[in-house]
Amino acid sequence: MLCGAVHSVCSLSAYFALQVIHARRRYKISPPETMGHPDFERTFRAQANCSEYFPIFLSLLWVAGIFFHQGAAAVCGVLYLHARFRYFQGYTRTAQGRLGPLYTSAGLLWLLLGLAVAGLVAHFVLSPSCPWVLVWPLRLLRAP
Repeated sequence: MLCGAVHSVCSLSAYFALQVIHARRRYKISPPETMGHPDFERTFRAQANCSEYFPIFLSLLWVAGIFFHQGAAAVCGVLYLHARFRYFQGYTRTAQGRLGPLYTSAGLLWLLLGLAVAGLVAHFVLSPSCPWVLVWPLRLLRAP
């Protein structure tokens, strides 16, 4: 699961970087400049913002997949990557176009964090003989 996620993140990062290169050429903005035409600035910021969040995403995905459930983490991962792709597309068009996908991707990060914490608690804190009825769902969802 993690290898697929890393491959997808690398592919998206490469796509975003190529879009920045294309925008640099289109608007004649040479590196290391990051200011210029508003369309270039939005493309550059969209790429930078996505790159800043990918390490957080991969860390949460890994912990949720190992300690909670690989399937649930994978679904969240695919949805997160799709939301980030929509974020990039929306941001390159207008600054307001990023907001919906931004909220979606942030919500998915929070969900992954919750799954990771639940999995860690179920794995390290709850004993297998824990009699509490409320913790049974956590124990059932533990990764094998």
